[in-house]
Amino acid sequence: MSEMDRREALLKQDGFFIGIASLSLLNGMHFSPYFNSVAILFGPILRGFYITSPVVTFYLTSLLIAVSTVMISGIPAAIYERVTGRQQSDPTSMAVWLGALFLITLPSLMGLLSGNG
Repeated sequence: MSEMDRREALLKQDGFFIGIASLSLLNGMHFSPYFNSVAILFGPILRGFYITSPVVTFYLTSLLIAVSTVMISGIPAAIYERVTGRQQSDPTSMAVWLGALFLITLPSLMGLLSGNG
């Protein structure tokens, strides 16, 4: 693989990473159907650490949902890489990861588009 081919592959992966980060942040927003239930379950844990500010609870809940979404959506991509015997991620496995993330984020997108935010 030449240097230019390697750079092109890295640029494609950067595009997938930007898409993955964008969709996960979108899923962590307040119009996500997961937000209220996670905030209710996460609130007592935060209060145990003396974090009682509603703003901090809001941001940490959003961050928890976004990070959890990235981790959960990476499972199908990891299974795909394991089954096909790949040693490194390639554009196909990144597309699997992005597709799984899109399916998880779809209810949040529908909430955003319907104006239930």
